[in-house]
Amino acid sequence: MLIPLSALFCSKEGASQVRLKIALFTDENGHNFTFTSPNARNEREKFKNELTVIVGTNKAAAEAGVSGTRGVPPLPLSRAESVASERRATTPVIAGIDPAKDFKLRKKVLMGNPDLATLHKDLVISGQITEAEFWDGREHLLLAQAAADNQRKGKPGQLVDPRPETVEGGEIKIRITPQLVHDIFDEYPVVGTAYSENVPNKLTEEQFWKRYFQSKLFNAHRASIRSSATQHVVKDDDIFDKYLEKDDDELEPRRQRSDPVQAVIDLAATLEDHGETGNDKDITMQPGRQKGALPLIRKFNEHSERLLNSALGEVPPAKRRRLDPGEDPYTQIDFEDLHDAEASAGILLEMKDRQRYFEGRMASQAEEEAAANKVKQITCKDAPILPLATKGLDYKSILSEAKLGLQKWNGNLTHLKIERKAGDNALIGMTQNVAALLDVRSRKNDIPDGLFRQMTTCQTAANEFLRQFWSATYPPPVDSQSVLSAATPAQRATKAAKMIGYLVKTPEKVEALVRMAQQHGVDGSKVETAMKPVLNAVDQALNFHRNRKPQAPPVRK
Repeated sequence: MLIPLSALFCSKEGASQVRLKIALFTDENGHNFTFTSPNARNEREKFKNELTVIVGTNKAAAEAGVSGTRGVPPLPLSRAESVASERRATTPVIAGIDPAKDFKLRKKVLMGNPDLATLHKDLVISGQITEAEFWDGREHLLLAQAAADNQRKGKPGQLVDPRPETVEGGEIKIRITPQLVHDIFDEYPVVGTAYSENVPNKLTEEQFWKRYFQSKLFNAHRASIRSSATQHVVKDDDIFDKYLEKDDDELEPRRQRSDPVQAVIDLAATLEDHGETGNDKDITMQPGRQKGALPLIRKFNEHSERLLNSALGEVPPAKRRRLDPGEDPYTQIDFEDLHDAEASAGILLEMKDRQRYFEGRMASQAEEEAAANKVKQITCKDAPILPLATKGLDYKSILSEAKLGLQKWNGNLTHLKIERKAGDNALIGMTQNVAALLDVRSRKNDIPDGLFRQMTTCQTAANEFLRQFWSATYPPPVDSQSVLSAATPAQRATKAAKMIGYLVKTPEKVEALVRMAQQHGVDGSKVETAMKPVLNAVDQALNFHRNRKPQAPPVRK
């Protein structure tokens, strides 16, 4: 037996009491429930999600004339309730997501896309198309939103570096938030140690942060190269100075990696790559020519390593990829793409009449040699015509002529004249393009904002009706899971005819916009030009629907 639920009502967010009211087909007053546990809102949401499915099923059954419960006839529904139940019953729901979450996804998509929300308000809320028809073909937006909601966000890649702000009166302040405190403790554990050892016994929390941002320890943690001038400006602090560490500016970093590194990405692999001439380190591979930049570079490297470790999550070290100690180091840098292509011997060709083939080759070679034996001549500018040898080229003569032509080349270069016409034309063309672009940007739009919004609304509505018409006219893709893919041919034809009824009114709407523009003193041809692509698309759809042959009903045997 199905529960005769007809509607659900919830208390507003932030109300003092968490309530849930259910209405029944047999009792309009229904029942009220108040949740008093510490997790009252979560419990109400669980009940709400479960009961929402039942309410939708009951209303769909009541609309179809089926009793919501055995022996309990459904009450007659109003027109608004009928339309709402129809929309809820046919609204596409992503697999694995309950209707409540699906509604939240649609709401997020509309809130993130104002243009789509306006179109939804103009077409769905006004009752021109149903909720299911609007979202048909837009399932990818819901899937993308669901994937974005389920995606686990990683740690921000920005290095923690609080920036002071100058307020009125010339005072410098730093806004401290709980997230900033957490990031500082995570990025610099020594600050967390200092906090636990001094707060609240020696310092209050306000005094701690005030002295920290004025100490050398904070200056050492800044994401910039520390200058000697800044070091002298910062005052000594007897509490934070004892947590200072020596700058990591030596040739070898203070924190050495213990895990083996692949040779193909190991930047230190060439430190001792000159075994033939000695085992001294390669001085060209020393990091950082400026000693003051080394601590900052190594700080960035450690920060990147922490980001990568946080991305791995709680993966145990045993499951992370480890290098085989017995693996040959050369195999780490040996890539198949770097090898030369192996020469292939090819496939032996079996020929029946080999003598005829080679005789033809010999005859063609004889003709080529006879043509090559003719005397050839080369004509050079400002040089005599020189005959060449009959059996080959005279390279000495060619080289001497080339040297002769290159003599006094610098003097000849001064007499070179380049026509300015081509360059001037190119410069004039670029100048005209830039001037036209600036003219378009600086030109004021003389169409009023109200008229422009109505033009936009008309265009987006016509595009949506066209999308609905063509999706109902053409067969859906084989792998489509939309609502129309399960619709019958009669339902698809009904929807196409419905969209045609809306599209027929588009020229009238455009004419009304033209008259409105003329009333505002705007040239109506501008509106006609702007709306002409939409009118052409509408005319094409109307002609297609008008010339389309009606499909014959299936023959019954």
